[in-house]
Amino acid sequence: MKAVQVTGYGDVDKLEMVERAIPEPKDNEVLIKIKACAINNTEIWMREGAYGTGSKSGWRPEGVEFPRIPGSDITGTVVKAGSLVDQSMLDKNVVLFPFKSSGEEGFEHVSDDMSFIGSEFDGGYAEYVVWPAELCFDMPLADYIESAVFSVSGLTAWHMVEQIQAQPGETVMVTGSNGGVGSLNVQIAANVFGAKVIAIVGDLRLESKLKELGATHVLSYKSPNLARDIIEVNGGHIDAVLDVVGDALFPTSLEVLKKGGKFCISGSAGGQKTDLDFRTLYLKHITAYGSVLGTRDEFKRMLQAISAGKIKPVIDCTFPLEQAREAQTYFKKAGKLGKVVLLPEK
Repeated sequence: MKAVQVTGYGDVDKLEMVERAIPEPKDNEVLIKIKACAINNTEIWMREGAYGTGSKSGWRPEGVEFPRIPGSDITGTVVKAGSLVDQSMLDKNVVLFPFKSSGEEGFEHVSDDMSFIGSEFDGGYAEYVVWPAELCFDMPLADYIESAVFSVSGLTAWHMVEQIQAQPGETVMVTGSNGGVGSLNVQIAANVFGAKVIAIVGDLRLESKLKELGATHVLSYKSPNLARDIIEVNGGHIDAVLDVVGDALFPTSLEVLKKGGKFCISGSAGGQKTDLDFRTLYLKHITAYGSVLGTRDEFKRMLQAISAGKIKPVIDCTFPLEQAREAQTYFKKAGKLGKVVLLPEK
């Protein structure tokens, strides 16, 4: 089969197109012919060493072992089933839950042995992949590409909104609103949980599209008076922040939160370290959450909301698998809206 593998830490030249044997499913696994694989920051940061190198680079103590086929947002068709798998799964169109874990129900995402597809296991930058049958769910939409854009970004966004316990009528600020997680944060907070959303982007030409997704207000982080703008459009301080940016907007987030507000972060594309005056946290009674991925039950609830039309796929563009280098380079550019998807079949 055709596959793109990461050969080590570095630039996009570490992505290499190769021929690999089609993997064989174990007794509890299925073989999936991949139809689409959306790109996430996770596989780019893994390649770049942003999570660390050597034993610090992955979810398990030994770190990422190269070569590794990346990619975790996967849809496809089950073409072979292991001996312990119900053969009715054959020919099913599925979306993959993106990690394995022995954690108890509701705590799978915080288990010490959590292992990620595309990091600890070969993933979706290929024509085929094997994965446990119990972690393969019916696609929420009929289209492979549209169904592929939710797994990691959607689960992360859903978990973030559940963590802050967003309520109807509350105001939630979403940073990085044009990205994969951010655009889903907007939709989930607004259309599923009923919150008012202030979407933060760089390019205000995206305003109409973000309002279509559910945003009440759209503001640019380039404003010299962003905190004042946020408080002004809301008529006061806000209830919660869903953040994927990190340092660049962290001071603003703390400034605009009300007393008793909530801050949830799942990424740091705008800086991984920040200066923090602890007095801001305790004097304003702010609750802070770190968030990565989520639980299987949350994944199921998300898929139900997608099927019901409450959350819509936001897709910027697609690339053929052979152009994985170009796709990851494009993914890092500012100004796009939504996901970038790799297609193993032209």
